Amino acid sequence: MLSHLNPPQREAAKYLDGPCLVLAGAGSGKTRVITHKIAYMVKECGMEARNIAAITFTNKAAREMEERVGKLLEGGAAKGLTVCTFHALGVKIVRQEARLAGLKPQFSILDSSDVMQIVSDVMGSNDKSLTKSVQWTISGWKNALITPDEAVKLVKDEASELAAKLYPAYEKTLRAYQAVDFDDLIALPVRLFDEHPEALERWQNRLRYLLIDEYQDTNGAQYKLLRQISGVRGAFTAVGDDDQAIYAWRGADVKNLYALQTDYPKLKLIKLEQNYRSSNRILNAANTLIANNEKLFEKKLWSEHGLGDAISIVAAHTPEQEAELVAMKISTHRFEHRTHFSDYAILYRGNHQARLFEQQLRNHKIPYVMSGGQSFFERAEIKDITCYLRLLLNGDDDLAFIRAITTPRRGIGAGTLEALGNYAGARQISLFAAAFEEGATEHVAARQLEGVREFGNFINNLEYRAQREPAGRVLEDLLRAIGYEAHLFEHCEQREAESKWSNVRDFVEWLSKKGEEDSKNLLELAQTVALISMLDKGDEERDAVQLATLHASKGLEFPHVFLVGVEEGMLPHQSSIEGDAIEEERRLMYVGVTRAQRTLTISHCERRKSGKEVRTVEPSRFIAELGDGLKHSGGKKAEPVSQEDALAKLAKLQAMFAPKTGS
Repeated sequence: MLSHLNPPQREAAKYLDGPCLVLAGAGSGKTRVITHKIAYMVKECGMEARNIAAITFTNKAAREMEERVGKLLEGGAAKGLTVCTFHALGVKIVRQEARLAGLKPQFSILDSSDVMQIVSDVMGSNDKSLTKSVQWTISGWKNALITPDEAVKLVKDEASELAAKLYPAYEKTLRAYQAVDFDDLIALPVRLFDEHPEALERWQNRLRYLLIDEYQDTNGAQYKLLRQISGVRGAFTAVGDDDQAIYAWRGADVKNLYALQTDYPKLKLIKLEQNYRSSNRILNAANTLIANNEKLFEKKLWSEHGLGDAISIVAAHTPEQEAELVAMKISTHRFEHRTHFSDYAILYRGNHQARLFEQQLRNHKIPYVMSGGQSFFERAEIKDITCYLRLLLNGDDDLAFIRAITTPRRGIGAGTLEALGNYAGARQISLFAAAFEEGATEHVAARQLEGVREFGNFINNLEYRAQREPAGRVLEDLLRAIGYEAHLFEHCEQREAESKWSNVRDFVEWLSKKGEEDSKNLLELAQTVALISMLDKGDEERDAVQLATLHASKGLEFPHVFLVGVEEGMLPHQSSIEGDAIEEERRLMYVGVTRAQRTLTISHCERRKSGKEVRTVEPSRFIAELGDGLKHSGGKKAEPVSQEDALAKLAKLQAMFAPKTGS
C-alpha cells in the first residue's frame, strides 16, 4: 500500500509511536501522506475509521481528502471516518454537548454580516469601520481564548477599550439568540472540555487519532483543542510548513509549530523535501529566498523535474503597461506552445491590483476567473432563503426572524417590530416567542399581531414538515408560499431578477441533492449551511486564466505563473515594513514562487500612482533575494534583442503557419 511513497513519506505514514510533526514543503505530497496514513491505520493496524479524524482548513481540502481516502479504503472500510474543517468539528462537539454549553442542539451559526449587525446594535452606531475594528478585536480575543473579564485588563488604546466594553453585551446577545459566531465553534468546545472532564473523555474515546493538515495555520484555540482531544498520549500527526505560514493577520500563530517540541519532548520530526511540482530553477530561487528568514527547522526543496527555464524579471514603466505586458505574454505563449488558458495564473498582493489585469485580459479576449470574490452564500437572494432555514432551526434567532418576516414584505413594518421587540426585551424572550404570548396584545396592534402570528404559524408548520419530508419538497413549497420569484421580478430589473432567481434555483437543487446524498432533513442541512463556502456548490472547471491574491493561491499550482507588482511597499507591504513584519511577507513571496510548475515571470513597475501623485517605486528586496539565474527585461534593465534571436523567433512563427505536407 505504501510502496509508491518516497522513504520520508512512508516513514510518516507508518509512524504511530507518539506525536509526529511532518514538515511538508510546498508540493511535497502532504495530502498523499495523510490519506495513506489513514488507510494504513485501518487496513494494516486494525483501527476503526470512526475513531480517526482528519482536520483541514477548507471544505475543499476536506472533500478532496475524503475522495482520496475513499479510493484507498474500498468496501465501506472508511465508514464513520471524520474528515472536516476545525469549525465543522466544533459544530459536531457543540451540537452533541449543547446542554453543557448552555445551548439547545438547534443553535444558529451567525455569519460575518450577522455578527457585524449585532456589534453595530450593541454599539449603537452605524460606523462601518469602527464596527469592523470592534468585531476584529473581539474575534482576536476569542481565538486566543480571552474572556470578556480578561479582555478588560488588555486594553491598550481607545479602540480596544471600546471593544472590551462591548464584548460582554455582544456575548449576551449571542446567547439570547441561542446563536454562536465562527470563533465560538472552537472556543466553546475548548471551554467545555476544560469545565467538563466527562465530555472530554467522551470525545477522546471517540476520536483516538487526529491528523491535522496545514498545521502552521492553527491559532491558540485550535492548538489547545488538538492537545485536549489527543490527550497525554499525543495521538496525532500534524502536517505543516513553517515557510508557508501567511495567516498571522487572522490569528494563526506559527509558534504553534515550535511549541510542539516543548509540549511534546518525544515529538517525531519528519521532513518532506522532495517537490513533485516545480523545476529546480524555481525551487533553488525559493530556497535562496526563504533562507533569509530565521528558521527553527532547516529544509531544502528539490525535484527530479530538471533545471527548467530561467525565472523572468520584467520591469514595466507603469501598472497599465505591466498589465498589458502580462496579457500579451499570456497570449503569445499560449499561441506558441498550444497551452490552455487555465495553465496560467496572475498572482498579486492585494485585490485592488486586479482591475487593470481584468481590463487588459478583456481587451485581449482572454477568459479569466477570480478567486476570493463574493461568496455564493453572501449574495442577498441566498441570505433571504437561508434566514428562513435558520428560523426553522432556531425560533430564538431574532436576526433571521426580522429578515424572514420582511422578505418579501407582508405589511409588517418597523413600528410593529419595534413594539414587539420592546415587549420581547422586557420579557427576556425571542421575538418569535413574544408574538404568541397573551401579553403581546397590549403592545402590538391587533391587525399587525395577527399578521405576525400568521407568519409564525407558517414557520411552525414548515418546521414540522422539515423533520419528516424530503428537503427539496419543503424548499419548493416554501418558495411558492412566499412568492419569492414574483418578489424578485417586482423589485429588480429583469436581467438581475433572472440571475438572482437562477442562483436560488441552483441553491435549492444543490440542497435537495445534498439532502438525498447525506440522508439529512432540511433542519439538519440548515445547521451546516453557515459553514459551507461557495466551493461546496462545486466549481465549474473553466478554461480561463486564474486571478488570485497570494493568500488565496495557497494550495494551488499552475504550469505558468505571473507574480505581479513585486515592489517595495506592495510586496513587502508598506504596513509590514513599518511594523517590522517582513518575514511573513517573505513567506508570502515564497508561496507565490512555489505555485509555479514550469515558468515563473515576476513583474514590477518603475512608477505608481499614489493618490494624485505619481511616485517612483523600487523593485522588491525579494527579487534580489531569489539569487542568480534570473533573466531581466524591460524598463531600465532592458536588453536589446539580438538579430539572431529575432530571426529565430520569426522562423518559428512562420513554421507554425507553414502548410503541413501530406494534408
